[in-house]
Amino acid sequence: MMRQTTLFCLSTALYLPYLAAAQTPQSARRTPLVAVVEKVSPAVVNISAESTVREADPFFGIFGFGAERPAQSLGSGFIVDRNGIVVTNAHVIEGASRITVTLLDGRELDADVLGSDRDADLAVLKVKASNLPALPLGHSSDLMIGETVIAIGNPFGLSNTVTTGVLSAQGRTVPSERGERLFTDFLQTDASINPGNSGGPLVNAGGDVIGINTAIIQGATGIGFAIPADRARRVVDDLLRFGELQPLWTGAQLLSVDPELARRYGLAVRRGALVFKIYPDSPAASAGLREKDVIVAAGGHPAASREDVTTALYTAAPGSPLDLEVRRGEQTVKLSLRPVRPPEGLGLQVLERTVGLRVEAVRGGLEIRRVTDGSPAAERGLRLGDVILGANGQRTDSAEALGREILRGLDRGGVLLSVQRGRFVYTLDFAL
Repeated sequence: MMRQTTLFCLSTALYLPYLAAAQTPQSARRTPLVAVVEKVSPAVVNISAESTVREADPFFGIFGFGAERPAQSLGSGFIVDRNGIVVTNAHVIEGASRITVTLLDGRELDADVLGSDRDADLAVLKVKASNLPALPLGHSSDLMIGETVIAIGNPFGLSNTVTTGVLSAQGRTVPSERGERLFTDFLQTDASINPGNSGGPLVNAGGDVIGINTAIIQGATGIGFAIPADRARRVVDDLLRFGELQPLWTGAQLLSVDPELARRYGLAVRRGALVFKIYPDSPAASAGLREKDVIVAAGGHPAASREDVTTALYTAAPGSPLDLEVRRGEQTVKLSLRPVRPPEGLGLQVLERTVGLRVEAVRGGLEIRRVTDGSPAAERGLRLGDVILGANGQRTDSAEALGREILRGLDRGGVLLSVQRGRFVYTLDFAL
């Protein structure tokens, strides 16, 4: 009898924690984390992007034959304005013929693209609805490593999934979706971010959006990345106002410093962004920058490469000062640079001055009307009558479109031109 009583007491003791939890009032279980999720979730949406892809015929694919089939990609996003403005990643909606946004309450709404920028990997959508729950962008300038973060999104199609973790690091270098450029300021978190989370918000313990989830390392666990809110803000504002990200003009062309470059130029530092060209009458010239200066800090953050300076420019508003720390020989100089919107026609001017090409719009593309003797274009064999079809992998059907891609190329240090001569198309890379 004693043995049975002992077993009964032991069994009861094992279940006491569960019994206590069941009797705990719901108000006591509504932790700050639960409160944040309740605040944020209504503004998080699922995004379905439908497109049509052509599968090549195994026998006649080279002649363009093949079957078309519908394709669907899933992602996440969040409402930043009550009148139906949604932010997501550009790669989530790229190539889509129809975009559907699903709200937490189950409503499915068709969305139009107001603007998208592949380099920033951000897109802004509009749905026809009003009085929606909104979650505006917060700030990422005062983040603390180790603070609690929450990711909400649509991983593997599982709507409004909540994961938590900590902010693992800042300033991580991550390649863009196509590998065209490097981002040097991504936030890293161990909150689970999986395919389908892209475009969803990363929030702090106060429910403020500190980043936009965008990337994972395939095969790795506990490592996810987000675009910082401070950089996303200017991109989103430009997409809303202009439909595209407006580049900023400094007039300084930069090279990333490495030990070999430092030895060749006799630099006193081994990391930074070397100023190798200054355009006259530009913001860089007005700021007092000189050729062979090395930018070692921008916007209050160390600059170990050209990409670090480009990243700082993403957070800068036109005309606002960007503080620079520059090594000039053995001296350290502090300057204030005010980037501006590029003057009209600047991209084409850079193309002519740097590459040696002048173009004119004709039916079917942009025809080369001048090749400067001794220029990089002349050295690569370009000649009058060749037609530029595209730049940086994008079709350019107007001089303005080509100019914009040239300005994009300034950030990367080069431009990739697709040039047609007769029946053949050549791809040529030019430094800027």
